[in-house]
Amino acid sequence: MPTLRNGKTTSQERLNGHQSKHNESGKEHLVIVGSGWAGYAVMQKLDRSRYSVTMISPTEYFVFTPLLSGAAVGTNDFNSVIEPVRRYPEVDYHQAYARSINFQGKTIECSPAVGSEVRKRELNRRVDDDSDEELKPAVSYPGQKTYSISYDKLVIAVGCGTATFGIEGVAAHSFMLKDADDAQKIRSRIIECFELASQPTLSDEERRGILHFAVVGGGPTGVEFAGELHDFLTRDLAAATIYDVAPGVLQGFDKSLSEFAAEKFKRQGVAVKGESHITRVHEGHLEIKEEGNVPFGMLVWATGLEANPFINSIKELKKDEKTHVLRITNRLNVISEKDEVYEDVFCLGDCSALEKKAPPTGQTASQQAEWLAKNLNAMARGANPPKPFVFKNHGNMTYLGDFTAIIDRSEGVEGPEGKLTGKAAWVLWRSAYLYKSLSFRNQVALVYHWLCTWIAGRRISRF
Repeated sequence: MPTLRNGKTTSQERLNGHQSKHNESGKEHLVIVGSGWAGYAVMQKLDRSRYSVTMISPTEYFVFTPLLSGAAVGTNDFNSVIEPVRRYPEVDYHQAYARSINFQGKTIECSPAVGSEVRKRELNRRVDDDSDEELKPAVSYPGQKTYSISYDKLVIAVGCGTATFGIEGVAAHSFMLKDADDAQKIRSRIIECFELASQPTLSDEERRGILHFAVVGGGPTGVEFAGELHDFLTRDLAAATIYDVAPGVLQGFDKSLSEFAAEKFKRQGVAVKGESHITRVHEGHLEIKEEGNVPFGMLVWATGLEANPFINSIKELKKDEKTHVLRITNRLNVISEKDEVYEDVFCLGDCSALEKKAPPTGQTASQQAEWLAKNLNAMARGANPPKPFVFKNHGNMTYLGDFTAIIDRSEGVEGPEGKLTGKAAWVLWRSAYLYKSLSFRNQVALVYHWLCTWIAGRRISRF
């Protein structure tokens, strides 16, 4: 049987193990759908000696999303922002899409993601519930068939996609920033734009169009990417613009910090255009209601969230009327349309909605994952369960470029309140993300790449 080696460990768990030996172990079979902030953290913090664990995800690694912007412009390496699932050989990992759930029979139908020609970006747009596009393989090989996995307990943590709001051309002509693959494509496109702009036959106006980098979305993702992009851009003709339907950027932050960010971008030459309504995206230009046609060399789409297609396909469970994600109890259990609580099915992260709302952020997902792991461990030991989940707001922070960040702990936070801007905030921002990196290997890699960037400059190659 083929094996997969990873330094210290060897994994022989295979994708054909959909009727595996979980029952023979005498342990409850816990299935986790998703390898993002919530799913990966549950798997990592779970007492895996007490459960037989299976993870289903088309992505075989966890992505530390706050540092994707840096990876896209060469501040840090792509490998320093991912954590492979297969580092845990005791976890039966299936690189597959979860297609449907039979709650009565306690099974999940899966389709292999191996060899799929469907790009991950297509998971970030709304698709018909009955779409089978993800089933199309790039190469046909034995085993490329749907299969079912049974479970005793189920954790749904598939996250959300980036909302396109039904605007034509977004999926075809823009880049999302949700995965390491996206960051790699963005870096390649940035370099390609500079190579195109160096052609001697172009006019200055044509060069300005090619070297115009547009960012749609004034939230933390769009702002941090614009900040990293500013640090990368050096040519006089290159420009970056942030567009948002809101009056300005970072509307979820304290007003003084939002204004500080806008003023900082103005000094850096990054244009912020609020109250801008994108009506259509073409190859090479935007249609904006207020401005008409605006050329660009690259467009990064970093707007709000929309429900994952897998969540859309689940009809039996109650959903939030506004966001269409799954409604959950304060013990993270899902609720049926008949108001029945499924005690053995949990949902957390962006694809869930508590009655007392919590922001759809990695901070929320991490706290929910830690609580759920404690709860599952207590259940396995027969111990008293933890108190119901309560979100604790530890504040927000964002990088603005030029060694400047902002930290907002001004309202409703756990612990001391306050606001911080400038280089001191940047040091805390970097320190926090370094600390939160999930492995010592990645912490060392991040420090190494940050030092190399500071001493020798950024890597400007595609790889």
